Amino acid sequence: MEYKSLYAGLLGVIALLLWSFEYWKVFKSPELVLPQKAKNKNGNVLRVCIYIVGFISWILISVALTGPRKPLKFAPQNIEVNDIYVVVDVSRSMLAEDLKPNRLEVAKEKLREFAKLRPTDRIGVIIFSEKVFTLLPLTTDPGLIDQILAQIKVGFLGSGTNIGDALALAVGRGQASKTKNKVVVLLTDGVNNVGNMTPLKAAELAAEYEMKVYTIGLGSKKDAKLPVGKGLFGTQYQNIPGGSIDLKTLKEISDLTGGKSYMASSEESLKEILEDIQKLEKTKIKSSGQVVYDELFFPYLMWGILLFLASNISRRFVLREVI
Repeated sequence: MEYKSLYAGLLGVIALLLWSFEYWKVFKSPELVLPQKAKNKNGNVLRVCIYIVGFISWILISVALTGPRKPLKFAPQNIEVNDIYVVVDVSRSMLAEDLKPNRLEVAKEKLREFAKLRPTDRIGVIIFSEKVFTLLPLTTDPGLIDQILAQIKVGFLGSGTNIGDALALAVGRGQASKTKNKVVVLLTDGVNNVGNMTPLKAAELAAEYEMKVYTIGLGSKKDAKLPVGKGLFGTQYQNIPGGSIDLKTLKEISDLTGGKSYMASSEESLKEILEDIQKLEKTKIKSSGQVVYDELFFPYLMWGILLFLASNISRRFVLREVI
């Protein structure tokens, strides 16, 4: 936590001192002196308690005047914003357990980490298997991006791997954007086998609209177990051959568009790949920026005012002072 101005809090301290002098009648000569026996001990205790309430109220008001706040994130101004389309394969093979707990869960976790490193960029999410679907249009809302990436599931887009149409959808959404730097991160574990457009034709369109495509093949080179249902003795699996990713086509896609092609065979390697893409597509800041703050003064000010009112009301109706 930090403060806008500690000196402003001195105003509250000065007000506390003046209020204390007035409360205890420091500079006022008594008009009536009662005998010692006539003094009410309970009244003295009440007077001290009411003073403590008033004292705390002025301390809280003093803290509010300093402007306490907590920095949330750096929000640079006049930046060169990137449009990033995350295109994720959700075919059934993404449930293969050669990566733990499975390929899709590892991909989701690392993509969420990647998105959090780019709070100023616009990010959209496209998923595909047989059909393609825009799960999230371009947005700069980091909370929404994280939520959508976490909710990606397998099963409702049919069977098959439609890389070409998925990439073409990203290009179609990106061509209308005026952003200079447009990037596609395409993650798949298979070979294009359905769809209207070939991956290379879609890559040519991406190159035409100056969209770089980073391709990531996900999966180990060894055979993987794919859960296919529940049986009498628990979950049943089928083996799918390792090394079934079309790395040649993925590399051609990235070469055509000025991107880069990767192979992720483990959780750690996928993390390193996304970190590499993060460095290659780092946002350039053109001018100084500002920090977004969470202002914290209001609770201090509210409780300070409430306690001050309670103190003065008690003086009027409990101590029966004329204020």
